[in-house]
Amino acid sequence: MGIFSKFRKKSPWILHYNTGGCNGCDIEILSALAPRYDIERFGMLNRGNPKQADILLVTGPVTKNCKDVLRRLYLEMAEPKVVVAMGACAHGGGIFRDFYHVENGVNSIIPVDVWIPGCAPRVEALIDEMVEAIEIWQKKSKEKEYLKDHENVINKLGVEDDD
Repeated sequence: MGIFSKFRKKSPWILHYNTGGCNGCDIEILSALAPRYDIERFGMLNRGNPKQADILLVTGPVTKNCKDVLRRLYLEMAEPKVVVAMGACAHGGGIFRDFYHVENGVNSIIPVDVWIPGCAPRVEALIDEMVEAIEIWQKKSKEKEYLKDHENVINKLGVEDDD
């Protein structure tokens, strides 16, 4: 484990993006940040810059106006990254499904790693799924390190490519 991985392990930064909807999920996120639940005790910080974020938390149905912005935010995030879709609207459009201005769920635009069901999900569900998102993020970090180290091992062994 490298020195950066050791310190990044406990401090994933979250980028929250609302793609439209009623803001019910956003109110629950604010509750999670308040002292009663204090999601920052897990090391998670809510940041506004996608280049510094590790976890993308998406709420609301994806509207046609937000589709390109959501895709751009996802592409600007560095690897490894985890996408969390929160609420029924993010899952399949919720009550906004098949409206003229809605693209429905988040997974129709970007890949989703963790789903938080409910309308609006409880804060406890948000915390549980964010902890799961951290585990996925750590696993992806290890896979990335393995791939990087794997090339060094192959070079040390002198294994040549068959192609």
